[in-house]
Amino acid sequence: MKQRIVTISRTYGSGGRIIGQKLAEDMGVPFYDKALIDRIAEESGFSRDMIENAEMKAKNSFLYTLASSLGGNGEAGVDGLSLNDKFFLAQVNVIRKIAEEGPCVIIGRCADYILKDIHDATKIFICAEMHNRKERAVKEYGMDEATVETEIKKIDKARTNYYNLHTGRKWGDVLNYHLTLDSGYIGLEDTIALIEEFLERRKY
Repeated sequence: MKQRIVTISRTYGSGGRIIGQKLAEDMGVPFYDKALIDRIAEESGFSRDMIENAEMKAKNSFLYTLASSLGGNGEAGVDGLSLNDKFFLAQVNVIRKIAEEGPCVIIGRCADYILKDIHDATKIFICAEMHNRKERAVKEYGMDEATVETEIKKIDKARTNYYNLHTGRKWGDVLNYHLTLDSGYIGLEDTIALIEEFLERRKY
């Protein structure tokens, strides 16, 4: 199949990471999830834990105005920002470098927004109903059945805040993506198959 740059945003427990990993394997391209965090840490000098936890600690940011004004291949870099904003700038720089290196699959980290001007990047959003997400979180992630829904909502809220504050967009808005799929409705295998068919049928 054709190799593409693909970004996948997802609600927690929808299987977006699994879908992205299988998609990358089928295309024969690099997969960036935890590896993205490792690379941001390596290139920025920030600790991996600090970068990984930044999403859960997002506060008001003016950085989306800066990020939106960054042109082409220019690197982001400015003093006087909060630590969280500096994490985001490091993220912007690394994700743009990764895209310049060629086709890949990138999970989360506002990649759909950061690569909004990349013509060949396909942006995908994966969601699922709460009962599907709870089942996956308990069975595959080992979460406590008694508190799983609360934890899912907490993580989704953190992702929403992080995305909205840094991009000036609304996380999960269908207008931000080329394709939105409910993985619980058709299952992971068919979700992957539909994405691959979509990528093959792209007109450009």
